[in-house]
Amino acid sequence: MAGCQDQNLFQQKRLDTYAASRIWPDGTSARPLPEGAVAQGDLARDAALAAPPEVTPALLGLGRDRYDVFCSPCHGYDGDGHGMIVQRGFPPPPSYHSERLRAAPASHFVDVITHGYGVMYAYAARVPPAERWAVAAYIRALQLSHHATLAEAPEAAGRLR
Repeated sequence: MAGCQDQNLFQQKRLDTYAASRIWPDGTSARPLPEGAVAQGDLARDAALAAPPEVTPALLGLGRDRYDVFCSPCHGYDGDGHGMIVQRGFPPPPSYHSERLRAAPASHFVDVITHGYGVMYAYAARVPPAERWAVAAYIRALQLSHHATLAEAPEAAGRLR
């Protein structure tokens, strides 16, 4: 510390990130990533997004929990697009029970959660990739619950008698 006159680290000479400078030939203060570099964790994240997991009761339970937290304020608990935020004047999202969204692949919901859509912002920073698939599985369960027939759920027929 004998070499430090002030010891106030806030007063050091420094360059702001990406500020112009004469340090490097390209005139920047930061170096670009080497070609082919992959940020730590990107490969695992991409792998989790690429392959949908097996649908299990545990996955659906996780999906319901995450859906209730992140989706139900706008989409409503049953996915009809009439959540509490919509009741307060926010534009309604489309119903998950529309023909278009019933025909959409599950990866569409994962993509929308990841990147946002319309007035919905991206939830990639809030919902990890595995949980996005869980939410997509729960959305499928919501869709089936509204449009299933007794022929599609024969075990339910016995409970209704």
